[in-house]
Amino acid sequence: MKEFKYTIDGKEYQVTIGDINNNIAEVTVNGQNFQVELEQQAEPEKKKVVLGAPTQETSSEEVATPQNVNTANAVKAPLPGTIININVAVGDTVKTGDTVCVLEAMKMANNIEAERDGKVTAVLVKQGQSVMEEEALVVIE
Repeated sequence: MKEFKYTIDGKEYQVTIGDINNNIAEVTVNGQNFQVELEQQAEPEKKKVVLGAPTQETSSEEVATPQNVNTANAVKAPLPGTIININVAVGDTVKTGDTVCVLEAMKMANNIEAERDGKVTAVLVKQGQSVMEEEALVVIE
């Protein structure tokens, strides 16, 4: 049994929730009893598996992990946000000022630019990923 005290528009309500059986709750409000039908929770959608069908291919772009890469030469996120576009791939040659990815922060798109000329050796993020400030995004060597 749970008891709650609410004040709505200056009026106090003492609410007690008793037993719940078959999605019907016994509720008492200021001494008056009610039977309240609870909404059924939707069951999570189950994924159908078809035997012999090809599995869904994963993205062809592989994202490196910072543990496997020297992040000393990485372009880092200037502020927390979400990656909305990646403009480079591993092996691309970039020049200082080239946009390597676009970061959305506070409802604004921010172009993240290469800080040096070089070759992209690792892309550490994927589109839609949330990143924190100073998190490595792309390694340029």
